[in-house]
Amino acid sequence: MLSVLAACSLLTLPAQAEPTAEALLEHLDQLYQQDSAQATLRMEIINPDYERTLRLESWSLGMDYSLVRVLEPARDRGVSTLKRENEMWNYLPRVNRTVRVPPSMMMGSWMGSDFTNDDLMRDTSWAEEYDVSMTTTDSTHELTLVPREQTVTVWGRMEISVDRDSLLPLEQRYFNERDELARVMTFSDVRDFGGLSLPARLTLEPADKEDQRTTVIYESLAFDVDLTPDFFSLQNLRR
Repeated sequence: MLSVLAACSLLTLPAQAEPTAEALLEHLDQLYQQDSAQATLRMEIINPDYERTLRLESWSLGMDYSLVRVLEPARDRGVSTLKRENEMWNYLPRVNRTVRVPPSMMMGSWMGSDFTNDDLMRDTSWAEEYDVSMTTTDSTHELTLVPREQTVTVWGRMEISVDRDSLLPLEQRYFNERDELARVMTFSDVRDFGGLSLPARLTLEPADKEDQRTTVIYESLAFDVDLTPDFFSLQNLRR
């Protein structure tokens, strides 16, 4: 789902070669994307006040277009979010209303989860927006991402731990502008999706809130599906 969420392998690397920091970041940038993708997934939201589970269907076309629709529970069925380039809308079927999401709401929670509207709206690549450096341990590559001067972001930096053998992400840490750890994303449960091995479980935990987390579990994920920009329309948002 989330753009948190085109090429899923470092095909240009010679066998046995260690990736450069830049090549590895480009690889991670495009996981779960490809040119087009369709997925069904489950989102489990846990916090001290309540627990809820959503089933979702999502479609994406590159980084410019995405549509996410709630399938379950019944009371939320049809609630949808559409992203077209730099604009975002929510559709609320109970009141039959389409609402444009303003920039001031981008850091707001999406459907009560720990993911934000901004997570869904990410439309530029990390490789283009961040300077990256890398250190390597026996088992991992450790990337540090620092936003470039022109990059618009709330994060002061990010750190990503990548498995050295599979080149799949293990953990991503987000730091605020005061260099305090703000949240942690962990990746687990590697599965085969159409010949591509990817983590099927993504868990996002705020660093300052105990007993709170949001987990996304991919049930199915297909790439190179037949989609065009016309699919991502306000009319289709309301269907």
